[in-house]
Amino acid sequence: MSAPLLTSLAEPDGDRPDALTVAGRSCSREALLGAAGAVAARIAGAPVVAVRATPTVETVTAVVGALLAGVPVVPVPPDSGPAERDHILRDSRAALLLTGPQGAEDAGREAPAGPAAPVETVPVDLAERAAWTGPEPDPKATAFILYTSGTTGAPKGALISRRAVAADLDALAEAWAWTAEDTLVHGLPLFHVHGLVLGVLGALRTGSRLVHTGRPTPAAYAAAGGSLYFGVPTVWHRVAQDPDAARALSAARLLVSGSAPLPAPVFRDLERLTGHRPVERYGMTETLITLSTRADGERRPGYVGTPLSGIRTRVAAEEGAEIGELQLTGPTLFDGYLGRPEATTGSYTEDGWFRTGDIAAIEPDGFHRIVGRASTDLIKSGGYRIGAGEVENALLDHPAVREAAVVGAPHEDLGQQIVAYVVADGVSEAELIDFVAGQLSVHKRPRKVRFLDALPRNAMGKPQKKLLPPA
Repeated sequence: MSAPLLTSLAEPDGDRPDALTVAGRSCSREALLGAAGAVAARIAGAPVVAVRATPTVETVTAVVGALLAGVPVVPVPPDSGPAERDHILRDSRAALLLTGPQGAEDAGREAPAGPAAPVETVPVDLAERAAWTGPEPDPKATAFILYTSGTTGAPKGALISRRAVAADLDALAEAWAWTAEDTLVHGLPLFHVHGLVLGVLGALRTGSRLVHTGRPTPAAYAAAGGSLYFGVPTVWHRVAQDPDAARALSAARLLVSGSAPLPAPVFRDLERLTGHRPVERYGMTETLITLSTRADGERRPGYVGTPLSGIRTRVAAEEGAEIGELQLTGPTLFDGYLGRPEATTGSYTEDGWFRTGDIAAIEPDGFHRIVGRASTDLIKSGGYRIGAGEVENALLDHPAVREAAVVGAPHEDLGQQIVAYVVADGVSEAELIDFVAGQLSVHKRPRKVRFLDALPRNAMGKPQKKLLPPA
């Protein structure tokens, strides 16, 4: 018999009543198991179920129920528009859409007719209880179908197996010394790897208490009293801008940042205010988390550490270049894109390494530095290969700069010129160009600087460079 994926639910005896708290509502693991058992009984045998992933106890219950029953879960962003929602439901061929109380008004409605079968909307009732006695599903079975951001077309469904989830969570528990004695705090969306797989299943596998704050505000983080905190750079920037809230995190054990590069100034502000050097990690939907700094190891601004247990990495760089595409292999990788064999094949090299599409450098001691996406963050200017992230961090070191995004724009002489988009006050274009030239090699300085009121960002706080105005 396979070992349970959600280890802590196998022995709920003696559980505390607030083992799981989401947006102020708490329950024990035993109560969660009972309510999830009722969900499992209702959906057993379904090919796929979708979950409207609001930040609620109902969402956690729906996901756990599906995992108990061995039914693949498709998290649906609660703010997705009709076109995105319909694409996810049709492409995944979900038979049911499980919802929390916010989705009760949709109960009984069906998705518009189309290639997929109609989807029945089913509210999750936390008062229902059932003892689930089904066998533990095969570790090779699909746990999640997670949809990518769709920046290069319609979102693709990445098939994530139960064994990939288990391997990743066990590797992270080892790297971060994450145990049942911890209290994990975060307020991240429950439809991404960061908030759902790490931020919910990680707690249910290690047995740690979980406090999901609903919204990831500095005040909510400060009041939660956690030992382990997860956040994206936008969250940590806001925490650093609230010194009282930041100082309240001094009693924590680890502050973990991911989903986008953490700007070096934010790293230093957190260290100054909390006494903690943040742990940075790297991953993708298709690979889960593959690189991280360690609880007992060195942490450097701008670096995402070394490979987790079982992961191997390499950089495919042109001869003489320090940076190139990061490629990797290991037990946390996805099983392919749903219904897209050509896209799956194209995401691997001929010798079987996954092509991340991210540009990286590996230092002699094995520490990895992510420069950015190959499609937007690798700039070839005057014969040099320049990572946009390095220039962005240099700009953010200027006290007048609050946000920065750097791209390469066509140039008839250089091939590409470096263009910086910044949110800043009281500083000129020439001053910023000279500032970067003084921090980095002169050829890495921006040739143009454009001032904006704000950078376009997605729900996870990542700058959307394709939405920047023309250079």
